[in-house]
Formats: sequence, C-alpha cells, structure tokens
Amino acid sequence: MSQQEQASTIVVGKLGAPYGIKGWLKVHSFTDDPQGIFDFSPWLIGQQGKWQTFEVSDWRRHNKGFIAKFAQINDRDQAMAMTNAEISVEVAQLPELPEGEFYWRDLIGMAVVTTKGYDLGQVDDLMETGSNDVLVVKANSKDAFGKGERLIPFLTDSVIINVDHDERQITVDWDPGF
Repeated sequence: MSQQEQASTIVVGKLGAPYGIKGWLKVHSFTDDPQGIFDFSPWLIGQQGKWQTFEVSDWRRHNKGFIAKFAQINDRDQAMAMTNAEISVEVAQLPELPEGEFYWRDLIGMAVVTTKGYDLGQVDDLMETGSNDVLVVKANSKDAFGKGERLIPFLTDSVIINVDHDERQITVDWDPGF
C-alpha cells in the first residue's frame, strides 16, 4: 500500500486465531463500540505489506469478543493464514462527526502550544487510560526545559483550551516545565 493509500485508510481492528473448521476467525475491534467494526464494508486485510479486499459474509458475538466469516475463506487452513492480519477501512467510510469532535488520527501531527505561546512540539500519538485520553507530544528538539516528550491529559476546558483544525494547532493550559 502506498503512502497515499495508507493516508486514505485507517486500522480498525485485527484478526485473531481461527475458530472452528469452516474458516471463521476471531476479530479484535479497535472501534469505540467494538460491534461498530461490522458497520464497515468492505474490509481491507493487510499482511506483510499486501492488502486485499474482503467482504464479511457473517459475524456473531462469541464469549467476550466476535467471530467473522469471509466469503473468500472456507476452511481452517485459509483462516490460519489470516491470523494477526490488520483490518482497515477507507477513511471515507467513517461517519461525519458533530462540530467540536474529531478522530484521534486528526490530532496526530498537530502543533501544541501553551496559552502563553510556548511551542511544546507536535502530537506524536495518543494513549487511552482509564480516566482520560493522553496526548503524547514530541518536542521539535530538546527544548529549554530539557524535555523531548510530554504526556498531556486530554481534558477539554481545563487542559485542552482549543483545537483548531484549520491551523492544525492545539492550545493547552500546561506548564512547559512539567
């Protein structure tokens, strides 16, 4: 998949071990609502840099997770070859969000500045914790405070003051020395 193709897709899950002998596979969903992964069709399944389009012909809840059957997969050996493959979908398939909401992928690469104008760096990643999400901000280089990376809680109105999509900038109320 080229870089342009990667930019137009998003990983929404991963295939697990085969289930049974008829080609079913366990599905590990990365979506907020785990069952929501089945709202997307078709799936792009990626292994070793190669991506193929698959249609889910059937799925169901199994124990605490899900299992799925693809029309193209008919036995356990074929399913075994798909184990640990990533599940992606086209970004265009994602639902439109209400004003003021955004996908994590939209925040990656945004500049992070304090309310006093200090440049903390760029969002490199996000982490989900039990209480709130956390921005992983990489400094452009070691800054004056000796920081190469900061973890900033994504708490709207108290820490996150503004997210400007057009300017690709997040304003935070954060002490640069912390």
